[in-house]
Parts: sequence; structure tokens; C-alpha cells
Amino acid sequence: MPTGVAIRDPRGQLFGAAERVLLRDGPGGLTSRAVTTEAGVAKGVLHQHFADFDAFLAGLALDRVARVGAQAAALHAMAGSGTVAGNLAAALPDLFSPVVLALIRLVIARDELRARLRAATGSRIPLVSESTAMVAGYLAAERGLGRVAAGADTGTLAPTLIGAAHLLFTDVDGTPEPAAVARVVAAVLAAARCPP
Repeated sequence: MPTGVAIRDPRGQLFGAAERVLLRDGPGGLTSRAVTTEAGVAKGVLHQHFADFDAFLAGLALDRVARVGAQAAALHAMAGSGTVAGNLAAALPDLFSPVVLALIRLVIARDELRARLRAATGSRIPLVSESTAMVAGYLAAERGLGRVAAGADTGTLAPTLIGAAHLLFTDVDGTPEPAAVARVVAAVLAAARCPP
């Protein structure tokens, strides 16, 4: 891109480019040069908006964390409608999209990034922790409505479901079949004797 040309939403453009690089080349291929090349901008554009590359990566992950917050609100609003298992099975593919899975691998692989995100969010494993909180909040809301067993331990059910779903989504190329996701959700809920 020529010098002096205004860029619309440079952060969004850089984040989109980073996601494409992550999906194509994996966490090891994600460099500032790869991102700016993919975005079609000069390398200096990234450094105009972020102190360094780890700050950029933290911003990218925090952008996704914010999206989980929006997903949590949408799932919570579904409490009392549909089925508990159906609502959870429908929510999981967005929580474990290919981009999110790549970001989780990136966070795990980069100590400095993980430290920055912990400082910003308080989460031990950013994205996974927020997804777990989302499911726990939803299950607690459904328990309050009597659609999840009164004695169900949502603090244990949520990480159990997120862990099982994470394994399912990382174990396939692409997105698992909806029936496979539904089986995982049903198994976790059945273990707590929750109605479907």
C-alpha cells in the first residue's frame, strides 16, 4: 500500500490478516512480516497501532475474548428456550472455530503472550477460561429455571464439557458432525443427571 493512503479500520484489517495467516501457516508462521504482507500494508502500520508484536497478538486474542463475551450473552438469553443440550451443541462450533483453535495453540506456545493475556484478563488459559465461564453461566441460569438438576455442579460440568469439546474439535479436520457434538454434550449432561 502506498505511503500516505488512509487505511480503514487498520486494527481490524491486521487482525483479519493474522487470522488468515494462522489458518494457512499455523502459529509458527505468524510473524509481523507475514501479517503486514497478508494485509497489504507497510510493516510500520502494525507498529503505529501496537507497541510490539506481542502487544498485537494480545490485542488479537483479546478481540476474540470479547467475542466470547457476546456469545455468552446470546447463550444466556436462550435459557428457558429450546433444550439445554441443543443450545449448548449449537454454541460449541463458534467457541471452537478453526481460528479460535489456532489462537489457543498460539497462546499456549508463546509465554510472553500468555503472560500479557493473564495480566489483562485474569484467565489462566485465555479463550478456554472465558468459554468455560460462558458454559458455567448458562448452566447456572438453566439450573435456576429448573432445567438442570438442582444439585448439578456447574463449576465441574462446564470445564468437563469444554475439555471434551476441545478434544473433539481438535481431533477432526474441519468441524465435527453436529451429531458428534450432540453426543458429547448429552454424555456430559447425562453424567450430572440433567434433563435434555
